[in-house]
This record gives sequence, structure tokens and C-alpha cells, in this order.
Amino acid sequence: GLRRTSKVDDDLEKLSAADTKRAAFLAQVVVLVLDADGILDKQDLTIARQVIDEGRALIIAVNKWDTVKDKKGATNRLNERIETSLTQVKGIKTVTVSARTGEGLDNLMKAVFAVYEVWNTRISTGKLNRWLSAMTAVTPPPLSATKRPIPLKYITQVKTRPPTFALFSSNPEKLPESYLRYLIKGLATDLKIEGVPVRVVMRKANNPYENKAKRR
Repeated sequence: GLRRTSKVDDDLEKLSAADTKRAAFLAQVVVLVLDADGILDKQDLTIARQVIDEGRALIIAVNKWDTVKDKKGATNRLNERIETSLTQVKGIKTVTVSARTGEGLDNLMKAVFAVYEVWNTRISTGKLNRWLSAMTAVTPPPLSATKRPIPLKYITQVKTRPPTFALFSSNPEKLPESYLRYLIKGLATDLKIEGVPVRVVMRKANNPYENKAKRR
């Protein structure tokens, strides 16, 4: 496992840490185990972000939960920390456990299987485009330089693990990152793909009149 950076004091320990990181990025579901007395410090957040950037499913397990007196307060602090510091993924699953007593270990395994299933989610193109129509009706894309909404033609899923979608537009480079984040958040919430990275890649839609114009 990985110990805090301040405790990594020899070459063997550093090699062990590097091997652990490599194993995490080859995994499908990564369980980040934290001590209840040190929830999500700087190193924990760095590891979590690296796991998310690699597209892996992430679960946060809080160990030594049997020693926590104010469980409600600790849970609230953890959830707030996740929401403010790991905004790339909505609804990261957290499980409280005790390695000493075995408390919560069954729940941890259930969470692993559940998030693995979400990580493998596939959604039909028809359902995706009905969702896109509803999202753009509520909050239309911003206006382009010509004072017209940036057209979003259609969306389709191109891969799983993690769920990745291609969004087609005649002007994909003009869609602001803020609107793309709005769509990603909506995908995760509305289509029940929370707790795993969700990616949307912009692609240029074909113009059916372009080839006709070139042939003239």
C-alpha cells in the first residue's frame, strides 16, 4: 500500500509505492482506503484524482470506523470534502469499515460490484438523444458569434469503462467548457451513471451540403 509521503524514507519503500500506483492504474475498480482520523488529505486527493484521470472506478473506504465517536459529523466532513475536492466525478461511493472487527466489509464488496456495473454501463443512442433534447430545452447552448445557439446535432456512446460519449456539433470548438460540464453532470445524474468518470468528447458533425457545394 501507499504510506504518507513523510513516512516514505528509503528506496525499497519508494519502489513499493510505485508498484502500488501501477497496480491501481491497471485495476478496474480502485478502493482508496483512508484512516478515519485523517480523511482525504493532500496525498489522498492526489491519488484519487490520478485514478479518476485514468478512467478507473473509485470507491473510498474509511477504515477504523469503530473508533469514531461522532460518526455523523465525520460522514458529513467526508462528503463535503469529496464534493468540493473531487468535482470530476459525481456521487463517489464511500464505505465505512473496520479491518479489526470486520464491520462493513460485506458492504464494501457490494459497492465494488455495483460500481463495476455502472462503469460498464451502455446507453442506447435513442435514450441519449431524448435526454439531450430535454437538457438543451431547459438550458440551451450559448450563442455563437453570429448570435445563434451553438447547434448540438446528436450524442452517442462510443465506449464503456469508463462511459464515454461523442457529442456532435457543426461548431464543436465553440462549445464552452462550462456547458460541457453541465452536460456531463446531467448524464451522471439523469442516466444513473454516478460514481464513475463520465467523458464527453466533441466531434464535428458532417455538413450534408458541403460536398454538394464543392462539386459545383
